[in-house]
Amino acid sequence: MLTELQLRNFRCFEALRVRFAPRYNFFLGQNGQGKTSILEAACVLLRLQSQRSSTLAPLVRLGEKSFGVAGRCHDHWLEFRYSSLRRKLAFDQVEQRSAAEYLQIGRVVSLANSDSELVRGGSEFRRRFLDFLGTQLEASYRATLRAYERALRSRNALLKSPQSKLRELAAYNPPLLEHGAKLSALRASLLHRLAPFASDAHREISGSQETLTLKCAPGNAADFAEDLARSHAQELRLRQTVVGPHRDDITLLVDDRAAGPFASEGQQRTVALALKIAQARVFEREQGAAPLLLIDDIFGELDPERRNRLLRALPAHAQKLVTATSMTWQKEQIDGPTFELVGGTLRAR
Repeated sequence: MLTELQLRNFRCFEALRVRFAPRYNFFLGQNGQGKTSILEAACVLLRLQSQRSSTLAPLVRLGEKSFGVAGRCHDHWLEFRYSSLRRKLAFDQVEQRSAAEYLQIGRVVSLANSDSELVRGGSEFRRRFLDFLGTQLEASYRATLRAYERALRSRNALLKSPQSKLRELAAYNPPLLEHGAKLSALRASLLHRLAPFASDAHREISGSQETLTLKCAPGNAADFAEDLARSHAQELRLRQTVVGPHRDDITLLVDDRAAGPFASEGQQRTVALALKIAQARVFEREQGAAPLLLIDDIFGELDPERRNRLLRALPAHAQKLVTATSMTWQKEQIDGPTFELVGGTLRAR
């Protein structure tokens, strides 16, 4: 899938070039050596966004003004350059005005220690989880999400103004309602498709018969327009839009009990991993190919048995970039190159 990756002035790397095998690729080393940055660069190359940061500015190497990532995926050469002043996309050496064709090439699922926030964190983590899948799976998702966010920002800016007039505020309602309804429908469809895969993956990783259930928790009532009108007094008091898909959430239940703050660390992590494996299986089922899996140092918090069950639960045909401090706990030998990072230098073992 991704056969080559090149970095320049990206995080801790001045320059780096690495070639990948089709299945497993292991990156071993102590913390702070740059293992995670290689996975992040692969995500930025394929999806033009980081799985670690909401903005790209922190990815620029200290003291530099820009970064560049390039690589070959499905026999296409991709290149992305970023600076605070300009972004440049090239697809097979041709500069692109739009990201539409570029973003059709690669699909990504990221598994990381921070995924436990999907279970114990706020609703924004679960919305981002759905949006990261939706923008890769549904052609209209990215545009719908951006249109809703624009309408929401404009409406909130007016609510925050010293004297917001009812007539002016009402002018922003139609686009908010239109794009909000589409976004809610897309998210509900995604959740419906994810749920059975998540339940299966949870049983496989935990080794138990517990059932993981995913339920929609919409940020507005079924009649969005009426709900918006009812909330007007509260909006004026809080100076923000208080109902809508920007408040959407997912209810996570294990055997009908909330999987959040009362679950153990191991249970929370198992639920989070099940959600990410479900993402990968939806890609495999609906698009006929597994996505690139970025597996970032997730084994340390799991007992050895769960680590091995997790490896067996990953889509067999997916390409995997795996970071860890050690893989000595593996029960089964896994073929694939192993790289070691020491002092920012990558070398094959």
